[in-house]
Amino acid sequence: MPDALAALDLKVPVVLAPLGGGPSTPELVAAVSNAGGFGFLAAPYLAPDAIRDAIRRVRTLTSRPFGVNLFAGGWSRERPASAPEALALLAGPHVRLGLPPPALPDVPADPFPAQLEVVLAERPAAFSFTFGIPSPGSLRELRARGIATFGTATSVREARLLADAGVDAVVAQGEEAGGHRGTFAVERDEGLVPALRLVEAIRREVTLPVLATGGLMDAADVRAALAAGAAAAQLGTAFLACPESGAPPPYKQALLAARADRTVLTCAFSGRWARGLANAFTAAGEAHPDAILPYPAQNQLTRAMRQAAAQRGDADHLSLWAGRGVGRIRELPAAEIVRGIVAGLGS
Repeated sequence: MPDALAALDLKVPVVLAPLGGGPSTPELVAAVSNAGGFGFLAAPYLAPDAIRDAIRRVRTLTSRPFGVNLFAGGWSRERPASAPEALALLAGPHVRLGLPPPALPDVPADPFPAQLEVVLAERPAAFSFTFGIPSPGSLRELRARGIATFGTATSVREARLLADAGVDAVVAQGEEAGGHRGTFAVERDEGLVPALRLVEAIRREVTLPVLATGGLMDAADVRAALAAGAAAAQLGTAFLACPESGAPPPYKQALLAARADRTVLTCAFSGRWARGLANAFTAAGEAHPDAILPYPAQNQLTRAMRQAAAQRGDADHLSLWAGRGVGRIRELPAAEIVRGIVAGLGS
């Protein structure tokens, strides 16, 4: 078994995808790890102290290994001095949700360096990242602490760059994947490769272990990923409706009501392409693409709307990230989902 996979100590080839923005909880991470899989804690939106607390909370819930995920790249503090179209796009939702008129946000400094310091100090078994590649120095620090590194690729070119940088494994993010696209070195359309085809293509070009992710929901999907050459399957949407998930109730309700693939790729919520369920705000963004600020300014601008929508049960103005397999989502405990996959693999 390659060292990167040994660090995961997989009893079953199931990895919990990092589910940023609330769904990722210590309870969910620990539940998947305790069931024999491996859980990644999504921490890109957490302050350093919150990351430390979450890691330590996971350790009270499981003695098995787990990992932490951050955004490593794609951060710009640039924003327009004036953006009337962007503010107009948010004006209606703010009125509907009882919020003050929207205002252009101040974009803080990239949180990654301070966040990474916590990861280095706490030494989880693995560290995964997306939106780019950490500096050579950062990767050396991770390696020196025995932390396995997993980089996200949406194309063969990105996988080669990750291999050249010295990562331990590649997460092949297929176009079916829910949430933000990890594309960083090719045009965004070039990064829309189906997951199994991407795994096969990367396996031909690099010798690193490859995790498959994107629309994988059940044992049949995991079996197909393994047959394509993946060392394990990373599932995200499959766990969003679990009781351990921190997704707000309107989000879970929308997922469970999705009987088929109603997902779209949108920049409306964050300024960066991401896959989720279509709703009123994704439609508004599609109708007014010039009104969307770049990431992370757009993410800052829509935060108040998204938080209020979650509190008020308004799924039309909430980012409903989900992969193409969402129509097969089930409201089950995480361990039961893992056990079901294990049973299906054995049949």
